[in-house]
Amino acid sequence: MLYRTAGQFKTSYEADQALFPVKQDAFLLGVILLFAWVIFPLTASEFTFQAILIPVLIFSLAAMGLNILTGFAGQLSLGTGAFMGVGAYACYKMVTLMPWMNPVVAILLSGVFSAGVGVMFGIPSLRIKGFYLAIATLAAQFFLVWLFEKWAWLYNYNQSGAIQVPNLEMFGTFVSGPQAASVTEYYVVLAIVTLLTLVCINLTRGNLGRTWKATRDMDIAAELIGINLMRSKLTAFAISSYIVGVAGAMYVFMWKGAAEPNAFDIPLSFEVLFIAIIGGLGSILGNYLGAILIVGLPVVLNLVPATLGLNWSSATVEHLNVMIVGSLIVFFLIVEPHGLNQLWRLIREKLIIWPFPH
Repeated sequence: MLYRTAGQFKTSYEADQALFPVKQDAFLLGVILLFAWVIFPLTASEFTFQAILIPVLIFSLAAMGLNILTGFAGQLSLGTGAFMGVGAYACYKMVTLMPWMNPVVAILLSGVFSAGVGVMFGIPSLRIKGFYLAIATLAAQFFLVWLFEKWAWLYNYNQSGAIQVPNLEMFGTFVSGPQAASVTEYYVVLAIVTLLTLVCINLTRGNLGRTWKATRDMDIAAELIGINLMRSKLTAFAISSYIVGVAGAMYVFMWKGAAEPNAFDIPLSFEVLFIAIIGGLGSILGNYLGAILIVGLPVVLNLVPATLGLNWSSATVEHLNVMIVGSLIVFFLIVEPHGLNQLWRLIREKLIIWPFPH
């Protein structure tokens, strides 16, 4: 009844292809944006910002970048963590070499360097695909992490080998660094994630998105109907790496505050991949649903035992987290390969026709 679409007539192709053809979808998005922009900043604690809100947004953006490449274009990648590192180190060099640069501009520009590296390592996709392409991106993962560790210029010859975020101001307010307030960092992350999400939605719904989907479904047939596979695959690598690079810059500058090369190692790549799989490959909403689950699960596992009076060690909680995430991945791959996004789609369809049987 709440999702009844009777009376919502479409009188043109533009109206039928609108971003929100059902009014309830636009209303639901408005409620989500109201919570994200107004209610959460006014009510959330420091712990909530640092443990849930900021990491959920950052990992959602990283998974969105991977989803562009794997979910929409069909190109497997296991080097997401390394491309996030490229964005983080590029942002660090820009703000240290040019302290006058606007930090938000630096974060957005850092994705350009990641896009360039992504295109370079995406060239093998023109000749190989599937498992072999995944191995090629895994080689990029190992090489880039090695480069972060051995090229001292990247971390300004710091004895610790780590990059540390300085205090960065914008309009007289610290937006990053030790003196920045969590709510300020949250707003910066939210603004960038909202902007890039809107861009990704329009890209995947347009000509470029249809080109990626045709390449994913059957690249030989796509080439036969006139699609340039080289341009399709390399643009997917470029845009995906750009988004992942921006997420990597925010990962360090808006959340961690400092990072060593091993922070961008293979476990980070797998974590982003798990978010994309559980959320649903080939979807935008699924990235947020998967990130909420993956980021929120350890927090819940830490809070529930204390609430129930159970004395669980941190190692036990970590093992439980790994076991649950692994079980969820197996469950979704077998029962619902399209992830949480497909579950929401089924619920939405049932709400539209309720109370009539499907």
